[in-house]
Amino acid sequence: MASTKNPKKANLLDHNSIKHILDESVNEIVTSKGYPEDVRMSNIRLLIGMIIIAVALLAQFYKKKFPENKNFLIGCIVLYIVFNGILQMIIYMKEKNAILFTYPPTGAFNTTGLVVTSKLPRFSDMYTLIIGSADPQSISAKPPVEFTKTVTQWFTKDGVLVEGLFWKDVEGLINEYAKEAKKSK
Repeated sequence: MASTKNPKKANLLDHNSIKHILDESVNEIVTSKGYPEDVRMSNIRLLIGMIIIAVALLAQFYKKKFPENKNFLIGCIVLYIVFNGILQMIIYMKEKNAILFTYPPTGAFNTTGLVVTSKLPRFSDMYTLIIGSADPQSISAKPPVEFTKTVTQWFTKDGVLVEGLFWKDVEGLINEYAKEAKKSK
């Protein structure tokens, strides 16, 4: 179980702070249950971001001045737009609200990892956590499981996360997903 040496504290007036603390804790809980994190998508996003920065720097510090480098600048602008479009497409189509992608646990018969998704709408205290298969088209994919609960049950009035309660709820959802996996075989 998580240590209480450094309690996680959120600003209760800022829903982004609350969601960040909860998402960070979910990542810790899922990875501690034997699901190694899959960072391939993050690495692809970082690579595309570095390409975008390189194109911008190239356009900024090109040796020739404006009238002479007009075609070069147009090419850089087109590349910048194309790579930004690819990056946005990856975020919109593949990641959506995902906070964690995992590989299958070592030694498991399942060939697909998990995708963990969370939602905390603005001006709402209802936190939704969804655990599903990272590859829904896979033959070993199982139906997703989810819960929606109020965040007020996991935080003290000072904004400190009661990790034991949250851990229990997330662990229960992971176990429910594992049971779904066994049921559907």
